Amino acid sequence: MNKKDFYFDLPERLIAQTPLVNRIASRLMVLNKDTGETKDEKFSNLIEYLNEGDTLVLNNSRVLPARIFGIKDTGAKVEFLLLEEVEKDTWNVLVKPGKRARIGAKFTFGDNLLTGEVTGYADQGIRIVKFSAYKGYFVEVLEKIGTMPLPPYIHEELKNQERYQTVYSKTNGSSAAPTAGLHFTNEYIEKLKEKGINIGYVTLHVGLGTFRPVEVDNILDHQMHSEYYELDEDTADMINETKKRGNKVFAVGTTSTRTLESVYKKNGKIVADKGETEIFIYPGKKLNVIDGLITNFHLPESTLIMLVSALSTREFVLNAYEEAIKLEYRFFSFGDAMLIK
Repeated sequence: MNKKDFYFDLPERLIAQTPLVNRIASRLMVLNKDTGETKDEKFSNLIEYLNEGDTLVLNNSRVLPARIFGIKDTGAKVEFLLLEEVEKDTWNVLVKPGKRARIGAKFTFGDNLLTGEVTGYADQGIRIVKFSAYKGYFVEVLEKIGTMPLPPYIHEELKNQERYQTVYSKTNGSSAAPTAGLHFTNEYIEKLKEKGINIGYVTLHVGLGTFRPVEVDNILDHQMHSEYYELDEDTADMINETKKRGNKVFAVGTTSTRTLESVYKKNGKIVADKGETEIFIYPGKKLNVIDGLITNFHLPESTLIMLVSALSTREFVLNAYEEAIKLEYRFFSFGDAMLIK
C-alpha cells in the first residue's frame, strides 16, 4: 500500500478553526461496516446506536500547555514544544528555529519563571532540554507561561484553553488532544451510563507522531513514534466482561484503539498493563479488541485515516469521506465525528 492510496482532496473551508459553543452539537456520520451504508446524524443521537451492556473506552490523557517561548541570551525568541519528559526536568522538545538551539544554548521563559539549556540531540531534529530555576511544580509553571499546542492547520486563537481538553481529562502528558473525546459532555456521559452503557478509561499520551506526516511512499516502511499507555484493572475487567456477554466494545478515538490493541498484541489478551507502544494499524491488520470506533475526520495520507480504514476497507472509508465533503462536514480536531459500527 502506498500513502497516496489514502489521499483525498479537502477544501480548506471545511477545516474547523474553532470548537462549537456546545460540545455535543457536532454532526455524526454513521458507517455500517457490515452493510456498507452511511447515515448523516447528530452526535447527540450516538446513544441510539449503542446497546445496554456495550462499553465505551475513552482516553483520559490531559494536554499539557506545552508550547512555550524562550528568550536566548542573544535576545532571540525561540518556540519550544515539549513532547516527552525523559527524566526529571529533562524533555524531548521540538524547537523552532532549530538553528538557535544548539547544545549549550540557554533560554529564559516567562519573565524568568523558568530557565532551560539544550543538552543534546535526539532523532528527527528533536532537542533534549534540561529545565531548572523554577518554584513549585513544573506543570504549574507551564500553566502560567504555556499555551495549547494546537495543530498547524488551526490558525484561529483558542480563547478558552479548556476547549482543547476532554471533560474527563485527568493525567497530564499529551502534546495533542485525543480529539474524538471533545464531543462528550459530563451530562451526556451520565446519560449513557443511565442506559446501561459502561464507560472505561485508558491513558495514552499523544506525542510526536501526531505532528509527523508519513514521508515514505510505501506505508509499511513508516516508523511510528513511541507513546506511553496505561490500562487499569477495572477497565480491563469491564472489557472482558463485555466480550463474555456478547456485547460490543467501542473505542473513543484512535488513541484508545491503539492502547487496547497494543495490550492485546503484547499479552495475547486484555489485562491491566502499561508501557510504550509503536503499534501501527492499517488495512489488513486484525483488530482483536474493538468492535467499533468513534473518531473525527483525519488528514489525508495520515496514519490515523489508515487506522480507521482497518475497521472496514480503504474504499469504504474514503467514499464516506467524500460524502462528508459533499455534506460539508467540519474536519480535523475541532470538526465533526464518525461512528464505525
